[in-house]
Amino acid sequence: MPPWRALWAERIGAAERWLLPGECLLCHERVAALAGDPLICPLCRARWRRLPRPQCHRCGQPIDAYTECRICPDWPAGFGGVESAVWLDERARPAVHLLKNHGWRRVAVDLASAMASLSPLAGRPALVPIPLGAARLKSRGYNQSAELARAIARRSGLVVASSCLVRIRETGTQTALTPEERDANLRDAFRTRAPVPKRAVLVDDVFTTGATLRSAATALLAGGAEAVSAVTFGRAELPLAAVSRTISLTR
Repeated sequence: MPPWRALWAERIGAAERWLLPGECLLCHERVAALAGDPLICPLCRARWRRLPRPQCHRCGQPIDAYTECRICPDWPAGFGGVESAVWLDERARPAVHLLKNHGWRRVAVDLASAMASLSPLAGRPALVPIPLGAARLKSRGYNQSAELARAIARRSGLVVASSCLVRIRETGTQTALTPEERDANLRDAFRTRAPVPKRAVLVDDVFTTGATLRSAATALLAGGAEAVSAVTFGRAELPLAAVSRTISLTR
């Protein structure tokens, strides 16, 4: 962008904020002009809960020193190092809904700021957003995972490889499905197009059971990737009953 155009855009933005003072989309409080013109105020972002450590080195699920993770033992070789930024609780979930269901594409910038320090982003991996099916993409108008990947790339200078992974069939909503049903629903749902990056980091909004990421990683590894990891903004807190099924004590 030419310097004069950047200066003009900055002045237009300043005038807009003066005429229409900013309001946080979550708490609806007026906020002062901040660098980057965020849609979610610093206080609301500070309320997002980071995941505790230690975590499983493959899937990022918080565990303690006496537990063995049962979420990821059947993941394909070459897939691991998954991390999530925050718990998907009542503080973070509305932000995901704004991005995913209400058309606020620029909220991806706020979510990406919480993801920027996740370790899979270190080095120079290629960012691969989880693709949507054609019907879902047409209905929503954009892919929220691609918006997140682009926002991360703008912060880090990483490359977004959005064309190397495609969804070859619609899978429908997974909200009410069990982990086993999610796996079946997503089996062979993705395929690759050359060129496939050797080191890929999948980008998605939410980690629930890992079924989507596992299916996508399987396709990337079959297509020539040597190592696949993943980052998500939120991680669903497993109900106690699910924890008892996925975690085995080894004391």
